[in-house]
Amino acid sequence: TFNPVHLGHLRVAVEVRQGFELDEIYLIPAALPPHKIPVELASAADRLEMLRLAIGDDSGMKVSDVELNRSGPSFTIDTVHHFKQTLPAETRLHLILGLDAFLEIDTWKSFSELLTRIPIIVINRPNEDSVVSGVPWKIMDDCIFSRVSAEYAFSASRSAYLASQRQPIYVLEIAALDISSTMVRRRVGKGLQIDHLVPQKVADYIRKKGLYL
Repeated sequence: TFNPVHLGHLRVAVEVRQGFELDEIYLIPAALPPHKIPVELASAADRLEMLRLAIGDDSGMKVSDVELNRSGPSFTIDTVHHFKQTLPAETRLHLILGLDAFLEIDTWKSFSELLTRIPIIVINRPNEDSVVSGVPWKIMDDCIFSRVSAEYAFSASRSAYLASQRQPIYVLEIAALDISSTMVRRRVGKGLQIDHLVPQKVADYIRKKGLYL
């Protein structure tokens, strides 16, 4: 939801872009996320503008309003179809998710189709199970083998779960910043500074618009 975008989001984007040698990363705010209760959810227009302010002139990142222009809930499978249809056929696409989001993937619309359409990159966040000596997060094992597909097998050399009829699910250990959007909103509500948690232009925008009070 990027509610709001913070420095942790941007750090993840940079590390994934470098780690997978990606040309661009699209940051896509959800208009009506099916899995989140819209409490303290800033308007789509505000969240979109904060993203644009956050990336500035970084040519390696783009903001997409594709989910804001669709009616109803924001389903990832529809977004994947959009990019498959609008980008050149030779474009290599990946879907980047936090571990917390991936652990709900079996509840997503058409999740089985999603796993055949696009490789997924799952990144960790602070205080979650880590990859140790090539062994994936146990919580990932439990989710994939019991709720996604028992056909997957983990490849330590590729740091990915592989299956013959499905796209790879990569796991990436990153030195993420221990920041959450919830933390930012709570500090705003208490009148505390957030300048060290979000880009300066985003902090200024939140104050100017009176968001999260």
